Amino acid sequence: MKNWLILFLLTTMVFTTFQCCTSNSKQSRKPVSTITLSPNKQKYYLNEKIDVTVTTKIHDGELDNITLYLNNKTLVSSKETSFTFTIDSLSSLGQNSLRAVAVKSDKNSNTRVFNFDVLSNHPPEKLNYEIVAEHPHSTEHFTQGLEFNNGFLYEGTGEHGKSAIYKKDSKSGQVLQSRSLSEKYFGEGITILNDKLYQLTYKSQLGFSYNLSDFAVIDSFRFNSKEGWGLTNDSENLIMSNGTASLIWLNPSDYTEIRQVQVADNQRIWNYLNELEYSKGEIWANVWTTNQIIRIDAETGKVTGILDLEGILSIMHRSQAERIDVLNGIAIHPTTGNLFVTGKLWPKIFEIKVY
Repeated sequence: MKNWLILFLLTTMVFTTFQCCTSNSKQSRKPVSTITLSPNKQKYYLNEKIDVTVTTKIHDGELDNITLYLNNKTLVSSKETSFTFTIDSLSSLGQNSLRAVAVKSDKNSNTRVFNFDVLSNHPPEKLNYEIVAEHPHSTEHFTQGLEFNNGFLYEGTGEHGKSAIYKKDSKSGQVLQSRSLSEKYFGEGITILNDKLYQLTYKSQLGFSYNLSDFAVIDSFRFNSKEGWGLTNDSENLIMSNGTASLIWLNPSDYTEIRQVQVADNQRIWNYLNELEYSKGEIWANVWTTNQIIRIDAETGKVTGILDLEGILSIMHRSQAERIDVLNGIAIHPTTGNLFVTGKLWPKIFEIKVY
């Protein structure tokens, strides 16, 4: 009896193993695609023409279709296992993403992604400056945003427990009005649009809007970026940075994202975009941890000019015990067009003429 039981168990195991092997052998395998570009190189440029070839291996079954996307926009759908699509003109700066989705007739599918960088097709201008005037700035203010409105200078500051918004006399630096942010928030960029002052926070994915006249809170709003950095506007929409190479347009009515551009020149993609200032179709941006300000074409994201303020701090005399942080404040004077620039905890605001 015992021998019969052992024989039965062995037979069952063999049968089960055979069933599993048979089942596995019939399991549909995913299609495998490859994406290649021609010309094949490390850098591509705006308006350049390229050929994209997609080749797909089908190990079993039949191919139903392959759809090719560029930055989530459909380029072409094909039933061929190998095809080439021509992009006549690359139109988006920064990292671009090609995605091929292959689907078999049994609906088994697979996705291949190929990322490549697109740079500007024009070199940026090297900008120079001269200091026109120096104005006092509080060494207690960790500057995150700076903007002129109706002759007054508005400033947003950061750090937990010290974040606030200020209305100041632009010449004397005297604080005329202020409002502190809750200690749990780290204030970031500010901008003024339609008699409202908008303020971002750093890592809370939260912004606030205030009445410009009395700084009373109107509402708060959420944004999708993990971090809020700089903020400006183009007279219609808000424009924010988030520490990457992206500039993001937000609808001021419901704060939905309208569009994005990535910022690049003919050599590199510019990350760490911080404080922003919009003027006449251009955006001026601080680059975090540097003394550089870049001028950006707002429509395309092209860097059209680079301003290096290295050495501007050398004319400020401070003891080693006094803390001073990075450049982070740009405001364009509405009458003269001069830039007012400062930094976190800087003792001065420099009024400069750029040429």
